[in-house]
Amino acid sequence: MPQPTVSEYYSQRKPSSIRMAQIAFAQRKDKVKAINLAIGNVSLPVHPAMARRLNSLGKDSLEAQVIKYTPTLGLKQANQAFLHVLASGGFSTEGLYSQVTDGGTLGMELMILGICGEAGSSERPLMMIEPIYTNYPALARRLGRATVSIRRTLQEDGTFTLPDLGEIEEIIKESRPGGLLIIPYDNPTGQMMRAEALKELARLCVRYNLWLISDESYRMLYYIDGEPVSVWGITEEDVPGIRGRRISIETASKIWNACGLRIGALITDSKLFHDKALAEQTTNLCASKIGQELFGALAEESFADLNAWYGKQCAYYSGMSASFAKALKETLPGVIVSSPDAALYSVVDVRNLVKKGFDSIEFAMYCATRGKVVVEGEELTLLTAPLSGFYTNKPGMENPGKTQMRIAYVEPPENMTRAPLLFAELLKAYEAERS
Repeated sequence: MPQPTVSEYYSQRKPSSIRMAQIAFAQRKDKVKAINLAIGNVSLPVHPAMARRLNSLGKDSLEAQVIKYTPTLGLKQANQAFLHVLASGGFSTEGLYSQVTDGGTLGMELMILGICGEAGSSERPLMMIEPIYTNYPALARRLGRATVSIRRTLQEDGTFTLPDLGEIEEIIKESRPGGLLIIPYDNPTGQMMRAEALKELARLCVRYNLWLISDESYRMLYYIDGEPVSVWGITEEDVPGIRGRRISIETASKIWNACGLRIGALITDSKLFHDKALAEQTTNLCASKIGQELFGALAEESFADLNAWYGKQCAYYSGMSASFAKALKETLPGVIVSSPDAALYSVVDVRNLVKKGFDSIEFAMYCATRGKVVVEGEELTLLTAPLSGFYTNKPGMENPGKTQMRIAYVEPPENMTRAPLLFAELLKAYEAERS
């Protein structure tokens, strides 16, 4: 009896680079344990105010055990919380519109739908700077919207070069994008965009009448000297005409350690965009009421408390990332590790250490399905995210991600200290097997 077929889109769909190793590892039958650095699944406790709200939720907030839909816009206090934490970083929230979304992911979808050309059209693509967080091109494909990109290059010293402004301008002229996407505290590279570079890109957006979209999932999580940056830190005096063309993607996942809460927000200074994005979101009805209740607790915290929290998070990740990079370079001389200025990732590039034909996807699958190292009597493996999926494949151009992997600093410290040796030993075993 013939079975119904799936769509062409489904027939070609493969798991995301950040999930593929975890899915493959789940099929293993042996007793090997995995240290999972493939996905930014934070393992720290949530902010105390959110924890207190969670503990009291059943008593105070859910009357008669009824959980109704919230307004599509989101609960008032949840929206206040997103604007409040933005303001705590020193950024003005005057004239901003916020709507609560199902994690940052729905905010990304609403943004793409709002700035790009019609499905199936190459008009008004989303412009991205690669390597780029995998969900952006994936969601654009899901929605049938076009993208265009420009690449950064990872140098031997672990820094990514920002594309030349002239190159960016040429692509804008050729492709006529609907908007330019930036991630100031960058996923996947761990680099941080300086305020002046952000303003230069904002000037291009004004000059060519583009939306400026900023993914601010990791705002305030940075480890270098200087002030925090944000698309909301750009004033009309800095960039005349910037008002009314900015959009930011917000989330409870990272700085607030609440990945599983699946609460985010879409913030904009355009009333038109806000109204239309809200109309589109009515199809989703609303974000999780319980998640909104928990995140809303932050609206009542003082700026002093919130800034103390940011400092605590930064101290934790800066020490962990520096230790990992130092240990991996000592264990694997010649390896390139991007120095994390911000967020909670580094890119590890093994191009100086491997034979021709190395593929980071195949290496990640080796580690997930059969690779193992005995450490203190325990069989372990390491899960990483192959960076091939963070670049779009361009005809005639080698994908730089074939020798690169993203490491997320999310496991407890005792596991992170094991990761450099695991990576080195697994790489050596894989290369020996390839021979």
